[in-house]
Amino acid sequence: MNHEPQDGLPNVDATTPAVLVLPGPVAKDEVPRLCADVRALLTVTGAGVVVCDVAGIGPAGLAAVDVLARLQLAARRAGGRIRLRGPDPALRALLGLVGLAFEMEGQPEEREQAGCVEKAVEPGDPAL
Repeated sequence: MNHEPQDGLPNVDATTPAVLVLPGPVAKDEVPRLCADVRALLTVTGAGVVVCDVAGIGPAGLAAVDVLARLQLAARRAGGRIRLRGPDPALRALLGLVGLAFEMEGQPEEREQAGCVEKAVEPGDPAL
């Protein structure tokens, strides 16, 4: 058997985001530690995304919105972002109500369509 040396760690995919589970209602004094965890996970994985499992975060309320906004801010400052896994429909609605847009796991990313781009050009059409 011929084994060639491989670069990097075996079975490690740098594009797979790390997961941070938010258990139960998060107390205010836990937020700085969670923000530090998000920054550390972004640094260690290099993936640019940390998945926050919010299925057990508890009832949707402004405290949950505050925690998620702070985690997103910490991730942005570290050059990444967070993606939510398992948000309650009420939490999703509340996030939309306060104007915070989060990427949700399992949903395609929404991107704006490029402006002034024609899908097909007919002969004789004037240039824009």
